[in-house]
Parts: sequence; C-alpha cells; structure tokens
Amino acid sequence: MFTTLRRQAGTGLAVLIVFTVLCGLVYPLLVWGVSRIPGLSATAEGQGPVPVVAVDPVAADAAADPYFHTRPSVASLPASGGSNKAQDSVDLLTVVSQRRALIAQREDVAPAAVPADAVAASASGLDPDISPGYAALQTVRVVRVTGLSENRVQQLVADATDGRILGFLGEPTVNVPELNAAIAAATTSRQE
Repeated sequence: MFTTLRRQAGTGLAVLIVFTVLCGLVYPLLVWGVSRIPGLSATAEGQGPVPVVAVDPVAADAAADPYFHTRPSVASLPASGGSNKAQDSVDLLTVVSQRRALIAQREDVAPAAVPADAVAASASGLDPDISPGYAALQTVRVVRVTGLSENRVQQLVADATDGRILGFLGEPTVNVPELNAAIAAATTSRQE
C-alpha cells in the first residue's frame, strides 16, 4: 500500500514539476521569442497602432447623422462592464424604454420596430457588433444623410457582416467600426 501511495505521489510531483517548467518557463520564453520576429516586434511591445474600440459616434446634429450606431454601453472608457441589473429592474426598464424612444425618433420608425440589441447594453460595454436587423433599420437614415445609393449602403453592410461561427454557432453580426470606415470612404470618394 505504501509503495502504491509513494509511486502515485512521485508521479504527481513529477507531473507538477514538468508542467511548471513548461507553463512557467518554456511557454513564456516561446511567446517572447515569437514577438521578436521581424514585423511583430513593434506591436508586441505596445508601439503599434491603437486598436479600434467600438465607441458609438455622436453626431452634432442628429438629423444629419451619417454613421451606424453600436449597441449602448453602460461602461465608461477605459473600464468596461455591465450594469448587473435584473430584467425586471424598474431602473433598467426605464432606461431601455428611453433608449427605444430615442432610437425610434432618430430612425423615424415606431418604437416597436427597434430591435432588442439597439436598446440592450452589451456585456462588456464595448461590443463592436450589431445585428443585421439593427443595421437595416439604420440604413434608411444613412442613405438619406450620405447621399449614397441604398444598394451601395446595403452592399457595405453585407461586406461588414460576419456569418455564424462554424456555420451554426451564434447569430450573424455587423461590425460597426468597419462599416463606418467603409461609409466614410465611400462618402469621401463620392464627393471627389
């Protein structure tokens, strides 16, 4: 019995030492070595371009707003996080109702036509994606303000749309920063 216990303890200790060396020394050194590959070293040390965060654009004049909007955020940069309010919270229901009314007014639709992702904040508060339904709701306003054709804006939305992961997981999403950059480029090239 003691020999079995001693053998199992020895095996457990050996596995602990091996994984400590692998995960604590070998892997970090490997990652550091990869970061020294030419072309990666500038961004590996935080010197590369700043990543785009999905901050909702706020137009000075809501009637002349040329961009698509992200989901609402309860976070303030640089922090992120949800509100942790329950679905039956009076405060949350009031905020959602106010958001629904503002979006319905901005998009000139009935409040019932505003999709859920337009009024519900994302878990991180920094979600760059919206549903294709919310993008379609905003397309009419973007077409009117930018002067781009409806077909062109719909094509830009389609180009910024990612399908389901592995073809069956999740829902299709539209990347708003990517879409807004394409709208800005198309509007600029149209004006030239």
